[in-house]
Amino acid sequence: MSESRSQLPYGAVYFRKSNPPPEDWERDYRTAQEDGVNLFRHWFMWGAIETAPGRYDWSDYDRQLELAARHNMQTIIAEYVQSVPEWAVSRYADGRTVHADGTRAKSGMGGSSNTGGFSHGGGVLCLDCEDVKRAAGDFLTALASRYKGHPALLGYDIWNECMYSPTACYCKHTKKKFRAWLAAKYGTVERLGKAWQRYSYTAWDQVEPPVNVAPYRENIDWLQFKKDNYYAQMQWRIETIRSVDPDCLITAHGVAGALSQLASHGADDWLAASKVDVYGFTWVQARKGNEPWKQWHAVDLVRAAARGKPFWHAEMQGGPLWLQPQIIGREREDGRIAEPEDLRVWQMISLAGGAKGLLAPRWRPLLDGPLFGAFGAYDMDGSRTARSRMGSTIAKWANEPGQAELFRANPVRGDLAILVVPEAQEYDYLLRQNPGIALYGSSLLYSEAMWGAYRGFFDRNIQADWVRLDDIGHYDTLYLPYPIRLAAEQGRALQNWVEQGGALICEGCPGYFDEQGKAGSMQPNHGLHRLFGARESEVEFMPDHGDRIEFEMDGTPVRGHGYKQSYVLAGGTARGRYRDGRLAVVEHRCGRGRTLLIGTHPSIAYYRDGGESGRRLFDVVCRWIGKTPHIQTSNPTIQVRLHEGRGARYIWAINPRREPQYAGIRLASVYGRPQPLRRIWGEGSLQSTEEGWAVTIPGRDAVIYEWRSNDH
Repeated sequence: MSESRSQLPYGAVYFRKSNPPPEDWERDYRTAQEDGVNLFRHWFMWGAIETAPGRYDWSDYDRQLELAARHNMQTIIAEYVQSVPEWAVSRYADGRTVHADGTRAKSGMGGSSNTGGFSHGGGVLCLDCEDVKRAAGDFLTALASRYKGHPALLGYDIWNECMYSPTACYCKHTKKKFRAWLAAKYGTVERLGKAWQRYSYTAWDQVEPPVNVAPYRENIDWLQFKKDNYYAQMQWRIETIRSVDPDCLITAHGVAGALSQLASHGADDWLAASKVDVYGFTWVQARKGNEPWKQWHAVDLVRAAARGKPFWHAEMQGGPLWLQPQIIGREREDGRIAEPEDLRVWQMISLAGGAKGLLAPRWRPLLDGPLFGAFGAYDMDGSRTARSRMGSTIAKWANEPGQAELFRANPVRGDLAILVVPEAQEYDYLLRQNPGIALYGSSLLYSEAMWGAYRGFFDRNIQADWVRLDDIGHYDTLYLPYPIRLAAEQGRALQNWVEQGGALICEGCPGYFDEQGKAGSMQPNHGLHRLFGARESEVEFMPDHGDRIEFEMDGTPVRGHGYKQSYVLAGGTARGRYRDGRLAVVEHRCGRGRTLLIGTHPSIAYYRDGGESGRRLFDVVCRWIGKTPHIQTSNPTIQVRLHEGRGARYIWAINPRREPQYAGIRLASVYGRPQPLRRIWGEGSLQSTEEGWAVTIPGRDAVIYEWRSNDH
């Protein structure tokens, strides 16, 4: 497998035909090398290279790798079979993507590469068509054959931003595969008919995928098939390239979308990361908002999904973003105008979260199309800017020989974990989008609950890691924000974990719907009343009235949101009630562990307003957890992370504010009495005190210190 020559890959996407102009390439590479940039990624687009069947124009791409080799840089080839040749659209008209409304995709211009062969609702051509797949495979084989062993080749990026269209594909080829998938699952069409409650099927060709989003078993199957199918296509791309170059590095990057776009768009960061050597994510503050917790949550999410593999911030903002719909109306300070100090603090957040590479979506901006002038740290003509000088400072610093151990170290495990349950997100999506119910409107209750829970701990400088059910054994405390749908085996796994000593804080309606989408006749479902020591007495599914839900816990008034489930005790202990007197919070001992069941969703309330009520709730929860966080600070605006390496530990303290900040920092006793050894980054100061450290950090900057303690 190829390995990076740099301890921190640092660079950008450079060539997206036909930008930048060829006459600038030599100068741009020379500038990049001088500035410490060591990696470029290029879009190798099928539609721009195979100009006629079997005829390839590699000239522009050959020159990119030649320039990289000459300037001691490395290259990631981003395969782009989604960009299809115009001749293929005509030749394989039978393989064009079909959307739920019956429309067929057409070849349009790309937004990020102003070339033809793109469709903004999924690919123009469907890889479920064997003729299309064979032609695309021939291109990938030719691509890997041409560049295998090139001295500038680091590896391949597979499937840019791993996700797909919620409305595609309904072509005959995909329908055929869906029926085969169903036959493998159900065996006979009669069994399928009973499962789907369509009792009059007599042949498989009568089975159609659902075109409306609704909370039925057929929709659950369709979502699962789509994810299986698209990730099988990802695996096919990998295997096609590795059949030529078995030792090549394989990377991919998503959008850190597992909390909001997994159900609708298949953005499963855990699944995507499992298939590659290095995973990554796109995160652009101008699109998402510049509140620090938002970027931190994405970095932490991708680190969790990578499960110990290296991950990169594969598309980080390097310049302004002007006209995309996500940013219209936002203040210029909300990430819209990227200043040098913004780049510094954004990159330090990603590195403090454990990222092992930093790349921008542009080295210099496009000169045409809707994204002209966007993202790039360098100017429109490729000249240096104050932003690029800041990037150069970070790139050169990170790749100094003395920083090698710093970038081998990794963030310590969090104080607790927030449990990610895709099945719950899936059912929220199916309910929310169903026009026959219109229960949610445009709200994302699952996502808001997950984000609110993370923010609640983040605002206390408590590191909450994201975790899937397979990995809960690494933690002794879990927070489960929105458990509306659980499979029976998931309920058993949680109960076993608690019985073995875990502490579980769970919000309302746990497992209300089962794996088939049916509500249990007794709640909590799956026998979870034994886990929580409570049974449901009443429930109200009125999220439009969610902001009226109020309860108290241990005498502390708290706002809820979403749903309202009240209880009668079944072995547990009452810990809080709604304003109307109904039981809202139940504590229970189960085996060697314990649970805390909160009948509504205070995490949603905290996400929406970040108010004092939510802060009080998370204070109460932290007291209930009853353990000292590994970091405590006197100033919650400063974020602190600890990294552990082979020979030392490192403290990263980051100030996202524009003004200098001071904080006292205390570490848990397990770390002993820490002694700072050397400053690694920053103009701020860190000094030992009687209780720990005192740190002062300039605005939008960080300090990093190597330290040891008397037990290390």
